Amino acid sequence: MKETKVFSLRNSLKLLVVLTACFAVAALAYTNRLDRFERVEASTISAETVASSPDPEKAKAAFSEAVKVFFSARCANCHPAGDIPSQGDQMTPHTQGVTRGTDGKGVYGQKCTTCHQLENLPGEHMPPGASKEWHMPTAAQPMVFQGLTAAQLCQNFKDPKKNGGHKTLREAMDHVQKKDPLVMWGWNPGNGRTLPPMSFEEFSAKIEEWVSNGGDCPK
Repeated sequence: MKETKVFSLRNSLKLLVVLTACFAVAALAYTNRLDRFERVEASTISAETVASSPDPEKAKAAFSEAVKVFFSARCANCHPAGDIPSQGDQMTPHTQGVTRGTDGKGVYGQKCTTCHQLENLPGEHMPPGASKEWHMPTAAQPMVFQGLTAAQLCQNFKDPKKNGGHKTLREAMDHVQKKDPLVMWGWNPGNGRTLPPMSFEEFSAKIEEWVSNGGDCPK
């Protein structure tokens, strides 16, 4: 009888040891599982990443503001739907029968530089000029502004077939961002001409906001 009790006690101790080991293994496995779960679920998105992510709505809003400059007379006069540039704040067809020409510099006997010098001529409504040869876009790449909607112009700026052959939107906007003299003339147009609806700095900032947020177009 005594041997039976000893045997039973030994078995009980063995069972206790086994159960303790099982609980230890289970606890370790559960802890490892939690570690894996936390590593999978932990976010790698920082506040900086969120802040720098393109925002389509910001892009659309920025272009909707910037396009007011593109559609102003200071820009659109040299970006007509046809081959005749317009002039004045009313954007009336250019007098003297001036036309674009293949290279955008006029035709023989009516070159742009015949009247448009390297600076504005003194006097109200006199021919304007800039420190770069006065010209329109070429016939092959007319870059039309007049007659388009904001959405159409936005899409054209991203199309290499219509934006001067630039592969990226950033490259296409270099004409503006790098202060091309013909662009900058718009804010120094001479007597008798209105300025664009915002400063160049504001305009450039809107262009940058549009481009850096993905270049989405308004509807």
